[in-house]
Amino acid sequence: MAFFSKLKERLFKSSSKIDEGLEAIVEDGGLVETEAETPVNDSHDGGQSHTQPSAPAPEPEPEPEPVPDKVPAPEAPPTAAPKPGMLGRMLGRGDSAPVVRRVLDDDMLERIEELLITSDMGVDTAMRVTANMAEGQFGRKFSTDELKELMANEITRIMEPVARPMPLYQKRPQVVLVVGVNGSGKTTTIGKLASQFRAAGKSVVIAAGDTFRAAAVEQLQVWGERAGVPVMTAPEGSDPASLAFDAMTRAETEGADLLMIDTAGRLQNRADLMEELAKIVRVIRKKDPDAPHNTLLVLDATTGQNALSQVKTFQEIADVSGLVMTKLDGTAKGGVLVALADKYGLPIHAIGVGEQIDDLAPFDPREFAAALTGLEA
Repeated sequence: MAFFSKLKERLFKSSSKIDEGLEAIVEDGGLVETEAETPVNDSHDGGQSHTQPSAPAPEPEPEPEPVPDKVPAPEAPPTAAPKPGMLGRMLGRGDSAPVVRRVLDDDMLERIEELLITSDMGVDTAMRVTANMAEGQFGRKFSTDELKELMANEITRIMEPVARPMPLYQKRPQVVLVVGVNGSGKTTTIGKLASQFRAAGKSVVIAAGDTFRAAAVEQLQVWGERAGVPVMTAPEGSDPASLAFDAMTRAETEGADLLMIDTAGRLQNRADLMEELAKIVRVIRKKDPDAPHNTLLVLDATTGQNALSQVKTFQEIADVSGLVMTKLDGTAKGGVLVALADKYGLPIHAIGVGEQIDDLAPFDPREFAAALTGLEA
C-alpha cells in the first residue's frame, strides 16, 4: 500500500484532471438526490428496482405533554443541509447526504470519451473504455464517485492481462537487454532492477553498453556499488556489441543468474542507431541463439502517445518482450499506459514514480486504475 499511496500522490495531476472532469460532467445536467433515494439493484429480480406504494401508517393518539419545571429555550428553526463538496462525498457524510447524480446517456458518454482522450488514452482505447462502461449501465444514474468506480473497473479489466512480472528462467545466465530512447530512464531502471534481484538472492552482472556516454557508465557503477553487483565497462566509443559478447562470456564463467545489458538511448526514427541495436542482438545470438531472453523497453510516460510508436519500432528491431514505464510522477496524462496495454498487449513488468530504489515496483492494474481515477485502493 505504501507504493500505491506514493503513486496516487504523484499521479495527482492525472487523477485530479479525470476527477474534476467527471465531476463537471455529472453536475452538468445531474440532479441532487439523497443516498436514501438511490435505487438499489435487487439480485433476485435481474437487477431491476421495483417500488411499491405503502399504505400510510395510522397516526398515534396524542399524549398529554408533561409540564416542565422550566420553560425551555425556543429551538432554532431547521436549516437545509448544505450540499457537500467532492471531498465530503468521498468521505461519505452519512447515508442521507445529498449527492448529484446524472443519467448515463449518449451525451455523457461522449464527454467521458473526450476526457479520456485528453488524458492520453488515445481515441481507440477511450472508445473501448466508454463502450464497456455503458454496457448494462446505460440509462442508470451515477454520482461522480460511482462513475469513477465504474471507470476504474473497466481500466483494470483492460490492464489485468498484461500485469506480469519479468519471468525468471533456469537458463544461466539469463540475458536481459534493456532498450529505449534517450532519457527514458534505462540506466536508472537497470540499477533498480539489479538491486532488487540481488536482494532476492540472484547473482547479477551489469554490462554498461552505453559506451558513448560516460555519465551513463558512471551512473551504473554507482548503482552497482550500492547493490553489490559488478559492472563491466569498455573504453568510451567502443563497439557495444563486442562488450555485450564479452559480458556474456564473463557471466557464464562466473555462473551469474542474470546479465543485464544497458544500451545507448536511440531515437526510433534514426535508422543508423536502430541498426546498431540490431547488431547487438545478432552478436548476442551468436553466443546463445535464444538470447536475449528478455528485452525490456523502458518508456518515459511524459512522451505521451509517442510511446506507442516507440513500442512499434523497437518491437520490430529487438523483439520486445516486456515494458517498464518510468516518470509517471512527471505527467498529467497517465492514460498512455492504458493505451499501450490495449493496443499491444505486451507485459508491463514495472512502473516508476521517482528516483529512489523503492520508486520502481511491480505493476498492479487495480492500484494504477484507482490512482488514475482518484479512488481509494
